[in-house]
Formats: sequence, structure tokens, C-alpha cells
Amino acid sequence: MNVKKLISIVAVAGIVIASILGTFVYFKAFTANTQFAQDEVFVYVPTDATYGQVKEILSPLVKDVDKFDFVATSRNYDTNVKSGKFLLKKNMTSFDIVRSLRLNVPVKVAFNNQETLGKLVQRLATQLEPDSLKLEVAFTNSPFLEENGLTEETALALFIPNTYEFYWNTPAEKIAQKLAKEYHVFWNNDRLAKAKEKGLTPIQVYTLASIVHKETAKVDERPTVAGVYLNRLQQDMPLQADPTVIFAIKKRSGDFDQEIKRVFYNDLRIQSPYNTYINKGLPPGPIAMPDVSAIDAVLNADNHDYIYFCANPDKPGYHVFASSYEAHQVNAKKYADWVSKLGINR
Repeated sequence: MNVKKLISIVAVAGIVIASILGTFVYFKAFTANTQFAQDEVFVYVPTDATYGQVKEILSPLVKDVDKFDFVATSRNYDTNVKSGKFLLKKNMTSFDIVRSLRLNVPVKVAFNNQETLGKLVQRLATQLEPDSLKLEVAFTNSPFLEENGLTEETALALFIPNTYEFYWNTPAEKIAQKLAKEYHVFWNNDRLAKAKEKGLTPIQVYTLASIVHKETAKVDERPTVAGVYLNRLQQDMPLQADPTVIFAIKKRSGDFDQEIKRVFYNDLRIQSPYNTYINKGLPPGPIAMPDVSAIDAVLNADNHDYIYFCANPDKPGYHVFASSYEAHQVNAKKYADWVSKLGINR
């Protein structure tokens, strides 16, 4: 056999082998390898997860784990696992899957109307990797509170209801730092100036806003309600806010899930620093997480001479306001009679 013929045979054999190898690689890497019906699914890879754990997570979603394994090892993913939230699409190839497992998808985190810090961390823990205990520790450790001028009683004031963007696997400490940064952005020069004009700190504004928020769900009425409470503070009157009594009852029992529709006379005597019937001034901290409209209602409160208000039976959800105790008594009796007819009890 001459040399030219040998070279030809080797070349042909090489082409055949390359073709077979190419077909093998194509089959392994570039054919559809998912088995879920949805158009998209998200995969969550925990912090410090091993490659073996990733394969377990993917096993219900991938048709052929061996095909995925072939591509993952050839692209060094098996030794460089990334944690986070990742998007997989229907009919992705193994190559696509490995590439997607390197693209951490941000999470839109939303919270509002949380009544306590405990409720807030539970809410956040359903959206992010850190559990509620890690989050609570991050939000209440002494250096963090001191750095932001907070105490355990006022810690909730740090959190401004909104939608924020995080990576799912963001550590609890970094979540706390980012939310603290957003807090300081929210309290811009304009809001700080308005708070100072009313003789209040941002935390005091937030605390009063939490009462206003609980008093009325009607955004257009909140500046009027806020004005009433500011008038009482200026006249050194007790705030006498029913929502603070309800909070005191819940705090004493430890049950913040109970629903209290009506405050009775005996409730007004509950011994608690949060009871604004027996204590003048603001309570030690927020009684809930107010939304931004309630915070701005305090900062932009109506200027009036109202001192009293009670629910308006003729306009559900709203209140009637009075400048004198005598006028308030007339309004209060009308409301009490209406409630009694409805048979509302706690």
C-alpha cells in the first residue's frame, strides 16, 4: 500500500470519526433535554450547594441527566456551581441549561402592611433564601440598629413599603444594608425638612403614620386624621387612638393574627406603653408598617382645629370630625348606636 493511499484512508477514517464524535456531541449538548409542560420554570440552587445537589434539583425537570452531566462537566460547571434563582425554558438543550445555571435571575421583593417585624421577616423569607431567623438577627443586631438610629421597638420604621430587587441568595446582612440605604434615600431633604417643621423625627413620623394608617384606609382622609393627632400632640393631649389599644392587646397576648373589630371601655385601661389613652405622646414605636401615603399624610397634614373624630355610619370607611367635645359626643353616640344595631362584638 503506497503512502498516498494510506493517507487517504487515514483521512477518511478521521472524517468518519469526527462525524461520529460530532453527532455524539450534538446529541448530548444540542438536543432538547427538558421534561416540564410549562413554558418556563425557575430553579433555586441553595448557597454552597454541591453539583450532586444540583443534579437532584434538576432530575424532575431534565429528560436525560447523563446528557446534562456530559455538558456540565465539559464546561466545568460541576466544579463551579453557582447559587441563586435560575430560569429554565421548555425544550432547552443541555448546553442552554448549563448556560442558564450561570445567570442568576433577580427577584422582585414586595412588602407592605406588615404589623410587626416578625411578620415582615416571615414575608421576606418566602421570597428570598435567608430564613426568618437569619433576617430578624440581621435587622435587630445592636451595631445595625445603632448605625441607623433605631432600637428594637422602632426597628420596623426602617422599612419603607415598596418593591425592591434582590438576588434570591443575597445574605441577610446585605439585605439589611440595602433596605437601610433605601430608607435613607426615602428620607430626602424635603421630607426631613417637613418632619423638622412639625417637631418630629423620621421615626416619630413613621410611628404616627402607622396610627393614621390603621385609623383609616381612605387615602384622601389621612391628612385630616394626621392633623387631628398633631393637634393633640401640640396641646399635650393623649392621642387616644384605638389602634394603639388594639396593638397593646395583641402584644400582651402574643397573638397578632386575632381580629379585633371593636374596643371596649375596659380595654382602654390596659397597662401598656402602647396604650395612648393612659400615656401621652407617641407610643414607643410603630404599631404597624404604614404605606407611603400615610407617611406623607403626616408630613403634609391638613391645617385645621379638629381635635376629635369617630367613624361615620353614613359614609362607611370615613370619619366625622369635631372641634369640641360636645360635638364629638353627638357623633360618637350616633356611631355607637349604629354599631350596637349591627351586633358587632370583638
